[in-house]
Amino acid sequence: MLGEINLKILFFTDTHIRGTNPKNRKDDFLVTLENKFREITEIIKLKDIDFVIHGGDLFDRPDISISVASRFTNILKKIKVPIYIVSGNHDIFGHNPQTLDRTMLGLLNSLDFLRVIDESKSVILSKDKIKVQITGVPYSYNIDETPDKYILNEIDEDANYSIHIVHGMLLDRPFIKGIPYTLVDDIIDTKANITLTGHYHAGFKTIERDGKFFINPGSLVRVTNSIKEIERIPQVCLIELNDNINISMIQLKSALPGDEVLDRSEIEKSTFKSERILEFKQSIDSALNFEKMDINDLLIEVAFSENVDTNVKEEALKRIAQIQMKE
Repeated sequence: MLGEINLKILFFTDTHIRGTNPKNRKDDFLVTLENKFREITEIIKLKDIDFVIHGGDLFDRPDISISVASRFTNILKKIKVPIYIVSGNHDIFGHNPQTLDRTMLGLLNSLDFLRVIDESKSVILSKDKIKVQITGVPYSYNIDETPDKYILNEIDEDANYSIHIVHGMLLDRPFIKGIPYTLVDDIIDTKANITLTGHYHAGFKTIERDGKFFINPGSLVRVTNSIKEIERIPQVCLIELNDNINISMIQLKSALPGDEVLDRSEIEKSTFKSERILEFKQSIDSALNFEKMDINDLLIEVAFSENVDTNVKEEALKRIAQIQMKE
């Protein structure tokens, strides 16, 4: 029995530190991200956190500028507890973890601002009687070809708990065909008490199966303007370990509502284009009766059909001219 001892870990992921604004953001992205990091340092103090774990993609690119990196290392050095991280696909060159030494993340590791977890080794975190085994797997191009990287097979006999961190496409449900991913159901045999993951920015609700937890709180930043991202509030995960495992999410107060920071105009443009394409197709389908023809023949047929809108005809004639100029 561990009694009243309580080891606390704060987990967050995919911070994507960068010096430029994503095209979908209306705010000053760098300032907003700095505010989130400052709030996290306050949470660490208020919650009396013992260790911090980052799920990867600290930076948006491996060779981020020194000026941008220094702004955040000045915040990181105010965190007085150890920080552990696995490298994400944006932290390394060519999706190759072996390039770590040539990256900004590798530099911070060598300067002891944080500790990049070696895939071949385990780390023991301890507080009084509680010992937690930490293992991690960095992103690699083939990480989701098999579920092997997510499955922990060995636990130190002295460890009370084990946490396995993977930067990969672990999901709670099937995803888009053609994109490699791994389902929680595929790794249920892991010996890890807690599996932490990042990479998939939307995250998913914490899953508990047979006393094992699978966690992705979602990216700390929102860089796409999908409806789901606009509605999502960035959050961090608090893990409390004693005689039980307690998992809770803390939404960031510094994260403004999605519609205040994400530009909807790109979605509206995309929707408008989709509608125009559909209208164009419907115009062709209603005016023509064809089985298969050359694209030039198709456009000419459209251009001279009496039942097609004038604007559509003009667009068809313009494209005919462009194609003929290339031939």
